[in-house]
Amino acid sequence: MERLKAGLRKTGSSISTVFTGTKIDEDLYEELETALLMADTGVKATMFLLDDLRQRVKAAKATDPSQVKALLTDAIAELLQPLEKGLVIGEHEPTVIMVAGVNGAGKTTSIGKLTRHLAEADASVLLAAADTFRAAAREQLGVWATRNTVEIVGQEGGDPAAVSFDAVTAGKARGKDVVLVDTAGRLPTQLHLMEELKKIKRVIAKADGTAPHEVLLVIDGNTGQNALSQVKAFDDALQLTGLVVTKLDGTAKGGVLAAIAQERPIPVYFIGVGEKLEDLQTFNAREFAQALLG
Repeated sequence: MERLKAGLRKTGSSISTVFTGTKIDEDLYEELETALLMADTGVKATMFLLDDLRQRVKAAKATDPSQVKALLTDAIAELLQPLEKGLVIGEHEPTVIMVAGVNGAGKTTSIGKLTRHLAEADASVLLAAADTFRAAAREQLGVWATRNTVEIVGQEGGDPAAVSFDAVTAGKARGKDVVLVDTAGRLPTQLHLMEELKKIKRVIAKADGTAPHEVLLVIDGNTGQNALSQVKAFDDALQLTGLVVTKLDGTAKGGVLAAIAQERPIPVYFIGVGEKLEDLQTFNAREFAQALLG
């Protein structure tokens, strides 16, 4: 919680300053609207939260701005509640998790941290290095595999779909609990690359008729509304089951989760609040809302 608070301090301080005044009036709501929009909460979610907050203030007969702040925390927590869902492993053997994300979002690092998270829960993991276009990605994943003592399947310059197929087949044969497929980082505007992702998904289904069981998108919390448009584009192409939101340490755009909750409520399995392995945390709506308002 402390790390989360520290990470969201930039977002929180801009919203919190609104509540330093002495009275609840239209100016307060206007300032709050500006602060929420600046935190990339998005127009829809901002309007929704302000309407909700006005009703709560009326119902609670609040007279003090600090009370309003507490009521806003409640409103945000409630809006974010549908995003709070844990990643379930064990219903399938192996559980096949396909991970997508644009370059720079922290995808491969998140896969490394997720591997550690799963290993600590005693799950055996097989990593598939299907990001074959970027040699550095294979090497980076290899480092994580060594660090977490898990097996890795990959081939230099190979076809990403073929690597994915091999990995799922190997995962089944070796009795692994989880197969994590790292796909190439791409922008949703690169249509041929989005087609490649769809192909990987289809080929995984050929290796295991029930797979992939999870399709995760890693988004960079710093990119705000841009992250929301990525969620929409990747969801349209792949039918996402969950999100990993990285780099929430030191961002002023933490409000983007409210925008996602309002416009494309896909569960947030994990949030990243730092570089360390343990800085990948499970998402808790109430804790996030409290940290967001400092």
